[in-house]
Amino acid sequence: MTFEEVVEAAVRVVEVAGAAIMVFGGLAALLAGIPRILRSDTRPTAYQAMRRELGRAILLGLEVLIVADIIRTIVVEPTVESVLVLGAIVIIRVLLSFSLEVEMDGVWPWARWRMTGTTPRATE
Repeated sequence: MTFEEVVEAAVRVVEVAGAAIMVFGGLAALLAGIPRILRSDTRPTAYQAMRRELGRAILLGLEVLIVADIIRTIVVEPTVESVLVLGAIVIIRVLLSFSLEVEMDGVWPWARWRMTGTTPRATE
């Protein structure tokens, strides 16, 4: 087995792991949400909790898939075309991750301090 074949096999494993995280995370969110929906005291917040857990699974899966793309591009002959494709993939996935975070939190990342009711701290 050549080095490229080993790296390609490792990339496939990482891609499968990323997809599995999204699939099983989605199933776990659904299975955790069903008892919340059935109980009257947790029913009003069940949808938001399920949505947040699903979003976290998708975000984690996307980050793992980005790792696979980076490994593939850097280790196996980094050509200008492959680097540009990697850049486009990473930008699309980062924008998707960003929009998912905004959707889950309901606030822009730079305005999260408003949710906690505290003022932002200056970095020292």
